[in-house]
Amino acid sequence: MESIQHSFFHEIIERRRSNRRFAEHIPVPDAVIEKALQHAILAPNSSNMQCWEFYWVRSTEQKELFASYCLGQGAGRSAQHLVVFVTRVDLWKKRARWNKELIQQSVVGNPTKMQKKGLDYYTKLIPLAYTNDSFGILSLIRRMVSFFAGLQKPFYRFGGRADRRIVAHKSCALAAENFMLSIAAADFDSCPMEGFDAKRVKKALNLPFGAEINMIIAVGKGTPEGIWWPRFRVPYEEVVTVI
Repeated sequence: MESIQHSFFHEIIERRRSNRRFAEHIPVPDAVIEKALQHAILAPNSSNMQCWEFYWVRSTEQKELFASYCLGQGAGRSAQHLVVFVTRVDLWKKRARWNKELIQQSVVGNPTKMQKKGLDYYTKLIPLAYTNDSFGILSLIRRMVSFFAGLQKPFYRFGGRADRRIVAHKSCALAAENFMLSIAAADFDSCPMEGFDAKRVKKALNLPFGAEINMIIAVGKGTPEGIWWPRFRVPYEEVVTVI
């Protein structure tokens, strides 16, 4: 028999729809956004590196500006709040150091086997995976190590800059999903937007070169006209393979 908690979660999943037109006279309390952002931070992410940042746009002036950067989409124009989800691979050294320091703070006397593994992970493996050079020599070395080690046993296939960007965007998207489910649980609506002028958004947020915009999420109280059509999904049997 389905548990009450599982049934409630199912209702949240069904409740979350991309609504493209919000009721402009119904406010979304700041507390709802704050809680949703806290839930976003709890999302699973690669190596606990948390190479992300979230920019909450709530002033009328800034919402109008960012709505224009979202190419005039209805969700952006009518949103009570906008949240920009940003990947920050360029912060990897800071995040690795933060993780290492947390482990060090937990050490009492000699580090345990698990603590040693954690310290090695953030002082050796993460730099190996994330460090770049202008000529791509380190990426070539990583690929060679992966190739030869992978001949003998399953081995993590180190890649280059593009692979790290993909990992960061995966993690950030998981945070965005947490955020949207939290918004749905609070009985409000959201719409993730990929159509925007990334260059202007980055400039407005004063982001460095290494930052990238993952998505912009509009939040408000959805309207019937904001749902354009029924939710269609490719059949379960077509996308799920049991092996």
